[in-house]
Amino acid sequence: MPVLTRLIPSPVVVDIRPGALDDLASVLSDQRISHSGKLAVAVSNGSGAKLRERIAPALPGATWYEVGGGALDDAIRLAGAIKAGHYDAVVGLGGGKIIDCAKFAAARVGLPLVAVPTNLAHDGLCSPVATLDNDAGRGSYGVPNPIAVVIDLDVIREAPARFVRAGIGDAISNINSIADWELSHRVNGEKIDGLASAMARQAGEAVLRHPGGIGDNDFLQVLAEALVLTGVAMSISGDSRPASGSCHEINHAFDLLFPKRAASHGEQCGLGAAFAMYLRGAHEESAYTAEVLRRHGLPVLPEEIGFTVDEFVQVVEFAPQTRPGRYTILEHLDLKPNQIKDIYSDYAKAISS
Repeated sequence: MPVLTRLIPSPVVVDIRPGALDDLASVLSDQRISHSGKLAVAVSNGSGAKLRERIAPALPGATWYEVGGGALDDAIRLAGAIKAGHYDAVVGLGGGKIIDCAKFAAARVGLPLVAVPTNLAHDGLCSPVATLDNDAGRGSYGVPNPIAVVIDLDVIREAPARFVRAGIGDAISNINSIADWELSHRVNGEKIDGLASAMARQAGEAVLRHPGGIGDNDFLQVLAEALVLTGVAMSISGDSRPASGSCHEINHAFDLLFPKRAASHGEQCGLGAAFAMYLRGAHEESAYTAEVLRRHGLPVLPEEIGFTVDEFVQVVEFAPQTRPGRYTILEHLDLKPNQIKDIYSDYAKAISS
């Protein structure tokens, strides 16, 4: 019998609400996740460790592993530690680095991963990618989507505000990434996955147009859902195209050129998206994006994250080298440093008026 609709790789459980952590044990007891109750739980020594005392009594079959950081070596060590444990699943409880380590380790030993993020810093919490530091700087490794995602908004509200605001920048940058994808389709004929594009764009628009802020649960609900849907959109597409365009090239350039000074992923992506929208001539959209980012306390100018204009020009010029083969407005315009500087001057005036 032919398959008349495609099967979408996605979590079997997505639970986003205040108090969701109280029902984590119930989610994990789903026979599709853990039939024996034997679980490997990866936590940091920060936010995840603080939640361990609260959760541990409900998970008597769990073994807890403290993960030191977000490096490839940390993930490999975690995989080595859990591979002989005959677990049903791996649970990643903590920030983005812990989730990525757990995703990589679970994939390496062939177990499903349950993501329990404690902040909303970026869209990696449900994506098929683990981003880990390595000897060359930082690498992205393909992994399966989490089998379940549990986000307790009460826990998110306790996270440092900067780690929640950053997710806003990452989600909003989807809109610029889709514009880059459509540009590549027009110029190079690159195929667009309509479903992945729609999900990523609507996720970004929902966050961009929402009047609330990180202090209220309605907004956090929309932001968390947007980040989850963005991860699923990447799985549908089979790559990061729905959520990674010129904005992310600029982000990667910050990281590679100034590794000790770079701001957070979401902060740099939001700034990159506002500038890239201006580059493509979408001046009203760029100004509105900058206005929303500012309302949430996110940077829209390089000086707001400690960089000079000349350093930002250097970043934008270098950005296309960070993602060979990806066509965005940066590759399309192929600007020289003096041109970048002139356009940046216009951008800075436009978003300040």
